[in-house]
Amino acid sequence: MTLEQKVGQITQADIRSVTPDDVRKYYLGSILNGGGAWPGMNMHGSVDDWLKLSDEYYRASMSTDMAVKVPVIWGTDAVHGHNNVYGATLFPHNIGLGAAHDPALMARIGHATAEQIRATGITWAFAPTLAVVQNPRWGRTYESYSSDPAEVRAYAEAMVAGLQGQLGSATSVLATAKHWLGDGGTFHGQNEGVTQTTEANLYRTHAAGYYGALAANVQTVMVSYSSFTDTATGRAWGKMHGNAYLNTDVLRGRLGFEGLVVSDWNGIGQVPGCTNWHCPQAINAGIDLAMVPDDWKKFIAWTIEDVQARRIPMSRIDEAAARIIAVKLRSGLFDRSPAAGPHPGAEVMSSPSVRELAREAVRKSLVLLKNDGALPLKRGRILVVGKGADSLPMQSGGWSLTWQGDNTKTSDFPNADSLLAALRKSLGSTNVDYSADGTGVDVSRYSGIVMVAAEKPYAETAGDIVFPASLRHSSRYPEDLAALDRVSGKGVPVVTLLFSGRPVAANDLMNRSDAFVAAFLPGTEGLGLADVLLAAPDGRAAYDFTGRLSFDWPAGDCLPQQGGYRFPRGYGLSLTRPARLGPLPESPPTMACPPESR
Repeated sequence: MTLEQKVGQITQADIRSVTPDDVRKYYLGSILNGGGAWPGMNMHGSVDDWLKLSDEYYRASMSTDMAVKVPVIWGTDAVHGHNNVYGATLFPHNIGLGAAHDPALMARIGHATAEQIRATGITWAFAPTLAVVQNPRWGRTYESYSSDPAEVRAYAEAMVAGLQGQLGSATSVLATAKHWLGDGGTFHGQNEGVTQTTEANLYRTHAAGYYGALAANVQTVMVSYSSFTDTATGRAWGKMHGNAYLNTDVLRGRLGFEGLVVSDWNGIGQVPGCTNWHCPQAINAGIDLAMVPDDWKKFIAWTIEDVQARRIPMSRIDEAAARIIAVKLRSGLFDRSPAAGPHPGAEVMSSPSVRELAREAVRKSLVLLKNDGALPLKRGRILVVGKGADSLPMQSGGWSLTWQGDNTKTSDFPNADSLLAALRKSLGSTNVDYSADGTGVDVSRYSGIVMVAAEKPYAETAGDIVFPASLRHSSRYPEDLAALDRVSGKGVPVVTLLFSGRPVAANDLMNRSDAFVAAFLPGTEGLGLADVLLAAPDGRAAYDFTGRLSFDWPAGDCLPQQGGYRFPRGYGLSLTRPARLGPLPESPPTMACPPESR
């Protein structure tokens, strides 16, 4: 291979910025579709559209003038199902799956997700996220299974095993352990911020998931945007993308990782002295494949110049290209075009079996925090209230068709059920009325009320609750409290569900509710919610609540470790164990939390 061909192999470009002919001409080793990128930029593109584009890229990579052709590999953020694809079944986000405390369920979800991905001709998933989140202010908290390192480790092993299955088979995709290392421990929960802890705690807490992923033979690791400062020595190691000690000495030398290390989106540009297209420090620190979505041509030119000027040793380029090619060989990519098959058919995107699996996951992810005898709801006439009750974007959260989960509407999720739709399917449409804000409703006409409080969808950065802003839900979404005030306390039992990507203070909502359920971000299968909320026709519980918190639940504006917690990690009621909370304190927001330690 020539230098140009090797540098092409270590380059990853976004499908919005690269054509199949570019892949052929520049020997590109990898492409990706970032959040909000689809074939032809059509959000409603079909599975056949994805397959066609996959085949075009693959055939272009196999028609270069290289002596031995090397196929291109396509990566995608399939973080709760194949979430970029129109019509795909979306599973609960990781925070809800963590509440299920069921690694075997994770393995099944991983396998189902792999089938969805392979059905579109893609063979690489940028999942699972293995952050052990310490601060729920972080906008990516919902991508974390738990604040418990042991649970993250168990889930990592199960999810990687489910995704990768038998490498090279028609239902296997490469998994990615991300984001190495410490992304969930940043000060104030700031996205792309600084994790301030000891090196020993970095390994004990934040590396736990990687031990599980490596045990399952994970093939790729993605580096974190975050930085690391060792509080024991005072040393500021800086951005992870430039950290040779952790990326090479620890990950490869100490842990024995033999797969490929990929950067995050323009992550090399965050290293001091670098740009998005020029960073010899990152390549020398152990980045094998550079995700340079738009500036990939500049990256290729500058990297070739860096090698010629000996700023990057030729041996480092050889090593990176060899690792990438080895992973492609192990994945079976040299055998045939992933689009040509064999691969699962389009039906796996929303088959009855995958929808039932997601429905089961929803049931197991729900955590009952309060029940003063209101659940299960009797099968009478129900009033549903709240803006989130008929919103699949709010029910699914970020990374759902689009990166932030915004700019979509419920109709963009076919083969899916909002909670409102699920209740109407379960009880009959004439027995379920809906009011988004509860205005002017005579609640005495109903046997029960279901209120849905919900965060608007978000992803990284946009989802951060910036210190010292309040952690209580009503401080950011006062309309939910106002809607609940209009229907509660009138002699009809009120059951409130909270759609959120993190634990948030909700004492005021709980005080106005006879039952309160942390539903997190359950995805497209609203029938899983209805299964647990509604009594069976004989009046008994059809399903019980089995979910238990995988994070501490805050009591007020500040972090649990600062102001105490309302519910500890592991808490969760069942229908056989009702518990009266009594009135919870509702002090005004302080907006003055003490400084956070991490």
